[in-house]
Amino acid sequence: MQINLRTIKRSLGKYFNLTGDKEDELAVIEQVKGSIAFRGTNLWILIFAIFIASLGLNVNSTAVIIGAMLISPLMGPIIGMGLAVGIGDSEMLKQSLKNYGVATLISVLTATLYFFISPLSEARSELLARTSPTLYDVLIAFFGGAAGVLALTMKSKGQVIPGVAIATALMPPLCTAGYGLATAQWAYFFGAFYLFFINTVFIATATFLGVKLLRFHPLQRLESEAARRGRKVISWVVIITMIPAAVITVNLVTQDVVMRNVNQFVKTELNFGGTQVLSSRLEHDTLYVVAVGKEIAADNIAVARDRLKFYGLAGKALSVIQADNAESYALASNLNRAEHTNTVLSGQIADLQRQLAAYTAYDTLSVHVNAEAHTLFPWVDKVLVGRVGGMPVAFVDREEGVPAGADERNRLVGWLRTRVGDSKMEVFFK
Repeated sequence: MQINLRTIKRSLGKYFNLTGDKEDELAVIEQVKGSIAFRGTNLWILIFAIFIASLGLNVNSTAVIIGAMLISPLMGPIIGMGLAVGIGDSEMLKQSLKNYGVATLISVLTATLYFFISPLSEARSELLARTSPTLYDVLIAFFGGAAGVLALTMKSKGQVIPGVAIATALMPPLCTAGYGLATAQWAYFFGAFYLFFINTVFIATATFLGVKLLRFHPLQRLESEAARRGRKVISWVVIITMIPAAVITVNLVTQDVVMRNVNQFVKTELNFGGTQVLSSRLEHDTLYVVAVGKEIAADNIAVARDRLKFYGLAGKALSVIQADNAESYALASNLNRAEHTNTVLSGQIADLQRQLAAYTAYDTLSVHVNAEAHTLFPWVDKVLVGRVGGMPVAFVDREEGVPAGADERNRLVGWLRTRVGDSKMEVFFK
């Protein structure tokens, strides 16, 4: 049995051994040092990457944002911080912190300048996704940093580093912080900057642990008291960084669990033949349920109310709002003429308001679509989006002398239909 265990241990060791393909330590350190400084070419690449990422967030293009993350050199000083702490190189740590601060400041200022002059001020989904970090972002940063440091210290580096750059997403949060500054939306600024700080702390932490795991030789032996103090500082920074993300995650998970319980309760306890539940929402401490069709008896509602505690909804009140279609029509037919006229007029006014809102919405949408289309399709001069006879249409003017083949036109048509949210939109080219 002992022989078998030793055999298994040796076999597993071959698969999980980290030192077999380890790069020369001095070569790794020099490589990291070379990626720390932000001056000359490195600085201009950072500025261009910020502009690209800001454009991607502005037009809600995932592909553009990914491209910006791939060319961004922001990982250098962050990995440098983790490596410097791991090997006790105080000079490298100072340089990493200094260049990290410079890169962060320039990135935020560049993004702020872009969003200040950009005509597109609406916050899109790609931008909003960077304003509420959770513990999942902590885990992504940590495991991404771990993969990055292992790839960096191995001879066969493969394609891990670009993947880490995409997964940890350092660039978009800084651009979102710039958007928050440019539009004076401080919740966006602090939320995005917190996400960037999470990525920084946990990539650096993963690098530090990776260096220790790979047994890099320290450049200077620290006294035991200084070493303990350093570990304590790192531990507190990690804990303090995680606390807000943990609170946000707990709230999100709690809300998700409550909504699952609400849906299960409605599906199980208020499922009666001839009755259809239109909607349910939990507001404060009351669960509002809107139902049509056959009226749910008061006794059944009372039973359902008593069973709320079995779905984790103890202490919540239940309010069932019902409208029997048959009775509603009978009641409407017996209303006096004045009330009936008032109802009809109210309906007509509401319908006209909806139609007016639909047309004015296309006016606003047309402005955004026109700017985005010109950015994504340089051969497009102008795009007008609207409704004709109730149908969504788009009229496209082309730039003179700029060719656009059938594939390009088809790509524009597909993008317009997706952007407007109507696959039946007709597109006309001039």
